[in-house]
Amino acid sequence: MTNEDPGRALRADARHNREQIIEAARVLIAERGPEVPMEEVARRAGVGTATLYRRFPDREALVRGVALDGFHRVVAIARDAEDEEPDAWRALSRFVRRASTELRLATWLSIWFAGTWERIRADPEEQRLRRTLLKILDRLVRRAQTDGDLRHDVDAGDLTLMMALLLRPLPGLRAELTQRSVDRYLALMLDGLRAGPDIRPLPEGDIGLADIGGERPPSP
Repeated sequence: MTNEDPGRALRADARHNREQIIEAARVLIAERGPEVPMEEVARRAGVGTATLYRRFPDREALVRGVALDGFHRVVAIARDAEDEEPDAWRALSRFVRRASTELRLATWLSIWFAGTWERIRADPEEQRLRRTLLKILDRLVRRAQTDGDLRHDVDAGDLTLMMALLLRPLPGLRAELTQRSVDRYLALMLDGLRAGPDIRPLPEGDIGLADIGGERPPSP
């Protein structure tokens, strides 16, 4: 006979269903675009349509769930990189490579669901996660510059916008070529960010966190 709390088991089951639905939606939207039927998401998640609509009553709620889950993943990638890598440059490089899949999906969602995305941007949880991410990137950028590994005429805002531009999908490009090009051009981007004796200075006017809606933390 078990002493497990039925309420706790139910909550765990509900969390599992929610996680399965979000994962299924992430994969299907990435594979097939914005018009994936909700019923197909339920089938891929292994739940009934009633369970899906109980967790996410409409497509906008599902997109919001996918987006916030992606933001949590990106922040976790940044934190792990900062905590585990021996120096800031390796942490930045690791973040750029490992966060690209999540950030590319976020870019697609912002294009396919523009109205929903505006409301997501105003969500307090999204704003908190964005501030956390930008603070981590700002710390890594300044540390890498202090170490002499990152050129001094770039800012965390430059890094953020470069990734956003590189990850923006090109219409008509097949998925395999898109992924291959992203991998190659992110590598080129990282090489261009390295400090060195022969680098050419960038045009005047660096892009900081304030320019992209972030808030630069005070220097330690």
